[in-house]
Amino acid sequence: MFEQAKQHLFTVRDMLRFAVSRFNEAGLAYGHGSHSAYDEAAYLVLHTLHLPLDTLEPFLDARLTPRELDGLLRVVEDRVNRRLPAAYITHEAWLGEFRFYVDQRVIVPRSFIAELLGSQLAPWVADPGAVASALDLCTGSGCLAVLMAHAFPGAAIDAVDISPDALDVARRNVEDYGLEERIRLVRSDLFGELADRRYDLIVSNPPYVNAASMEALPPEYRHEPQLALASGVDGLDAVRAIIAGAAAHLKEEGLLVVEIGHNRAALEQAFPRLGFTWLETAAGDEYVFLLSRDQLP
Repeated sequence: MFEQAKQHLFTVRDMLRFAVSRFNEAGLAYGHGSHSAYDEAAYLVLHTLHLPLDTLEPFLDARLTPRELDGLLRVVEDRVNRRLPAAYITHEAWLGEFRFYVDQRVIVPRSFIAELLGSQLAPWVADPGAVASALDLCTGSGCLAVLMAHAFPGAAIDAVDISPDALDVARRNVEDYGLEERIRLVRSDLFGELADRRYDLIVSNPPYVNAASMEALPPEYRHEPQLALASGVDGLDAVRAIIAGAAAHLKEEGLLVVEIGHNRAALEQAFPRLGFTWLETAAGDEYVFLLSRDQLP
C-alpha cells in the first residue's frame, strides 16, 4: 500500500489525507499528546517536514520532494504497523510550551499536574517565591521537575525514580533546560533513599493503572514501561505508599499533590478518613488530589 501511494501523493494536503485515512482504517489509539487521527497526522507531517507545529494551512498545497515523501511514508508506516505512539517516533513530547525528549525508556509525558504548575498551584501555594524545596516523585522523563523549577524559581528540586533508564532520560531534559544546579536526580524506590530530607512541596504522577485496565491497554500503551504504569490490583499500590510516607518528608506547612487517573472512588473508599482536596483541571476535579502535612497519617 505504501509503495503504491508514492505514485499518487504529491502535496502536503495529499499526505495529510492519506495519513488520516490510514490511521482511521487501522483503528489506532491516541492519548499521548493527540486525541484524533487528524491531529496526530498533522503533527507528524509538520514535524517530519521541519515546519512550525502550529502552522499547517500555508503549506497544504506545497509539493513534496521524493525524499520528503519517503520520510513521511516511513513515519505513517511506523505509526500504523508498529503502533508506536507518535512521541516515540519523533522523540519529543510537549506539555504546554515545554518540549521534552522522550524514548521508550519512559512513559510519554502527560499529566494534569503540568496544567496546575502552570498557575503555580494557586491558590494552594500562596507565595510561589517561598517554595524553597520540592520533590518530584516518580519523575520519569523529568518533565514535572523541570516545570516545578520554572513555577518556583527559588526551589531546589529532587527528582526521584526507581528506574536508572528513566533517570538517564530525565538527565537529558534537565540539561536541555540548563537546570543541573537546581534539579538533583535520585535513584530511589519512592522515599527509600531520601533519608530525612523534607520539602515544602511534593508532587507525584505515579503508576496508577489497575490490573484489569493493564490487561485491556491498546498496543500503543504497551510500548511504555510497565513499571511506570501498573500499580497492583486496584491501581493504588504506589499511592498507598506515598500517602504513608509523605508526612515524614514534608515541612510543617508542606503540601502533597498526586495524580491518580480514574481512581478517585477507589481511593476515597480506601482512605475514608482523609479529607482529600480535589483540584480542578481541564478534564474535571477527579484526577489530582492535594493533602497538607497535618492531614496525612
